[in-house]
Amino acid sequence: MTIPTSDGRAAVSPRPATDTVDNAEATPEREQPYAALGLKPDEYDRIRELLGRRPTSSELAMYSVMWSEHCSYKSSKIYLREFGRRMTDKMRERLMVGMGQNAGVVDVGEGWAVTFKVESHNHPSYIEPFQGAATGVGGIVRDIISMGARPVAVMDQLRFGAIDHPDTARVVHGVVSGISFYGNCLGLPNIGGETVFDSVYQGNPLVNALAVGVMRHEDIKLANASGAGNKVVLFGARTGGDGIGGASILASDTFADGGPTKRPAVQVGDPFAEKVLIECCLELYQGELVEAIQDLGAAGISCATSELAANGGSGMRVDLENVLLRDPTLTPEEILMSESQERMMAIVAPEKLDAFLAVTGKWDVETSVLGEVTGDGRLLIHWHGEKIVDVDPATVAIDGPVYERPVAYPSWLDALQGDSASALPRSSDPATLREQFAQLLSSPNLADTSWVTNQYDYYVMGNTALSFPDDAGMIRVDEESGLGFSIATDCEGRLCQLDPYAGAQHAIAEAYRNVAVSGAVPTAVTDCLNFGSPENPEVMWQFSRAVEGLADACRELGIPVTGGNVSFYNQTGDQPIYPTPVVGVLGIIDDVARRIPSGWQDAGENIYLLGVTANELSGSEWAHVVHGHLGGLPPKVDLAAEKQLAELLHAASQQSLVSSAHDLSGGGLAQALAEGVLRFGVGARVWLRELMERDGVDAASALFSESTGRVLVTVPREDDVKFRGLCEGRGYPVLRIGVTDVSPAGEAELEIQDLFTVPLSELGTLWRDTLPAAFGPTIGEFEAPAAPPVA
Repeated sequence: MTIPTSDGRAAVSPRPATDTVDNAEATPEREQPYAALGLKPDEYDRIRELLGRRPTSSELAMYSVMWSEHCSYKSSKIYLREFGRRMTDKMRERLMVGMGQNAGVVDVGEGWAVTFKVESHNHPSYIEPFQGAATGVGGIVRDIISMGARPVAVMDQLRFGAIDHPDTARVVHGVVSGISFYGNCLGLPNIGGETVFDSVYQGNPLVNALAVGVMRHEDIKLANASGAGNKVVLFGARTGGDGIGGASILASDTFADGGPTKRPAVQVGDPFAEKVLIECCLELYQGELVEAIQDLGAAGISCATSELAANGGSGMRVDLENVLLRDPTLTPEEILMSESQERMMAIVAPEKLDAFLAVTGKWDVETSVLGEVTGDGRLLIHWHGEKIVDVDPATVAIDGPVYERPVAYPSWLDALQGDSASALPRSSDPATLREQFAQLLSSPNLADTSWVTNQYDYYVMGNTALSFPDDAGMIRVDEESGLGFSIATDCEGRLCQLDPYAGAQHAIAEAYRNVAVSGAVPTAVTDCLNFGSPENPEVMWQFSRAVEGLADACRELGIPVTGGNVSFYNQTGDQPIYPTPVVGVLGIIDDVARRIPSGWQDAGENIYLLGVTANELSGSEWAHVVHGHLGGLPPKVDLAAEKQLAELLHAASQQSLVSSAHDLSGGGLAQALAEGVLRFGVGARVWLRELMERDGVDAASALFSESTGRVLVTVPREDDVKFRGLCEGRGYPVLRIGVTDVSPAGEAELEIQDLFTVPLSELGTLWRDTLPAAFGPTIGEFEAPAAPPVA
């Protein structure tokens, strides 16, 4: 606000009087805008009870963001505890840091550790798609930096509205551009993810971002402030007015029916500043110049100060006027709530402060000393000498409200589950099956995603062993030994709508299987649980069942949840999205030279199908695309069989018995075959008669069923006997269903004997043209090298 001076020039209006602790004690009845900050009346009353007075406006700002659904998990805590309760000693063997820190850390061997996590940036990405998605990448990368690791890869899990809706292109162009801009500028390879289109996400697209980092065991850092006298240092970008209220007002509420609003709550990112921040942090770690560190993401300084103090069991005194500002008119409350990007907070021993400042000065990273750690257990914040915050930090960061929301079995679920896809017509006519195959291959969720992925750099840093369009991404950790990790993410929201328990297990089973087909050993899990409003009892029932399904699956598979994110309020008006618990599975491979691609490269190899096919078409892409149908129960998940399959694939990888392996999931066997032949342009002849007889299925189910626990592999003929012996010795169902082939006429084709033949040129057109038809030409048509550069 400005006022004119006597000479006609503009002058800044005087600041309102600072609301100090003394003032709060003297004016107990002063009305405060707690509701506008996202707090409920009973939450405001609880804050007054904790403090023994009304909060100052700065304290109110801190509690509002830290007690928000986005930061406090107040509706989900009681369920998330199941991950810890169901963890076994076996699951802890490689777990070095679990839930509660910025990201989980896993021991991958040889003294190396990998940290990884997935988080949501959904609402900002609808309002301002470019900046919302860009800052989602930046935020999750800073979580990785704060663990002491060098970030080495990112992935993105994207869900948009209907591909032909007029608003979808706005969101798609903005989100993909934001991700590619930020990730490419950071110099991080984007090695995988998901792209899904469904009208249920029209008003609530999901933009989940995953990052992975690598470090030595001894370099792990935790966000715990301890040691009285240690300095509290803020470094990185200056604090501005962007993102104020992002956690409490934007991410913890539903959208109205009117469309995008709340634009000022979206942060603005600068990837070049973050790249410098990464290198600066790594040098600080190398010099052992920080005692603890915390990134500033959701809730900004409010989060960093309260979490560092609470986790360290100490206190902290901060002089807020020392914060370097982009906007000098910001009030203390706005400074505390700002979510400006590219900022970190460190705890530094006094004797190391000069060395710390020398490093930040070298990298031209602006730095300010805000205060110091104390031993009194209080978080004290001053503004120009006046005390504006005096709280127990645990009440802000840890001991927030915990809700047991009402839970109700959905009134519509029985009717939905009763409407099975088994009642849909299944043709045995070859021409009809060929037409349906073409429909599926060119449908938005099965079509080629190169329009998206070609905008990302896959191979920067030179350690990418697998990436798009393989089933999992893979990164080499150690050049000398070849040690690496593989990672995949998955979730099918339609299956979770049918049964959230089974649907969540489908998500983890598919991600687990995708890691296994790459040749790695599945080891750990991160998740991003995207749901509607927790104030809807039916949504809370879906959430509780999904978490239970994941916890049970992790226990049976023997892999722990290391951390993740909960994103509620993904709905427009009273219409929630499908339950979408995105699951990321990380696996370890002792030598990336033994990686397995998802498509075959040579003719004359045998094609085997591992696993059994059933008439399981409910919730499938076939039901969705061909019949516009959703109903019935998801295909059964046999977790013991998934584990057995993963062990079989690892053994085959160790003995170099398979030349390719591809998971069967969306679109079933037909889609896997299409992607197999298109990967390197080598055709195939396939026969289904023996499969149909053995498993008791018709041609449509053989082609399109989405039964779990199935993988398509190719085996060189010289390894055929060994491979079959491996499968038989382990008791896993195996059936030879074809050979890789080059047509005598010269043009490769996919032949399904007795049904249809499709030239690869036609398949490629069907597969590749869908997204460009909706969004414009693909940048640089994707041509995968036969051997990705890892040497």
